[in-house]
Amino acid sequence: MKKILIVEDDQTLQEELKSLLDNAMYESVILKDFNNSKDTILKENPDLILLDINIPNINGEILLKQIRSESNVPIIMVTSKMNEIDEVLSMSYGADDYITKPYNPTILLLRIAAIFKRVDQEPDFLKYEDLKIVPRKGIIIRGSDTIYLSKNEMLILSLLISNRSTIVERETIVTELWDNDEFVDDNTLTVNISRLRNKLRDIGYSDMIETRKGQGYIIL
Repeated sequence: MKKILIVEDDQTLQEELKSLLDNAMYESVILKDFNNSKDTILKENPDLILLDINIPNINGEILLKQIRSESNVPIIMVTSKMNEIDEVLSMSYGADDYITKPYNPTILLLRIAAIFKRVDQEPDFLKYEDLKIVPRKGIIIRGSDTIYLSKNEMLILSLLISNRSTIVERETIVTELWDNDEFVDDNTLTVNISRLRNKLRDIGYSDMIETRKGQGYIIL
């Protein structure tokens, strides 16, 4: 059963959404604590998030950006604002979809189903030796250890593992990130590779990604 986290501070809307999702055979959870929202959300490990822009303590778009720095979990922005700027910002920060209040329940369920259909067509996880890489969650698991990757870091790692034992040119990686609506340049790629290597080092894989000077990167 897919788990959907409702991030909405209006109690009436919370219950309406929960009832709608429960009747659609989803497991729905309402976020109760808006302090340290990002950490609380990541601990819930949902399959999808319905995120309102107007929530206590933090703007929903900023929270979206914080979540995206560590997880690829699908996110639908839900807001009462009829403002094109909010839609553009939400999508640029990494939202998968956007719906305004008052929303049509059927349309919302269709959009949720469309996202899950896309996600279900992606591989559940990738394997590398004793590592389990879960792209849709943005995590790497080794034994009892779990580390979170940013969206860029996960895209890079997935591309390298999918082309294991083959050199992947820097230009190919940059193109992959651009195709996923991530703004990158050569320096940004270098920074992301460095951060990814540091995280891999933390779980004992310091030499997993090799640099081939003048060519690109490879995982053997």
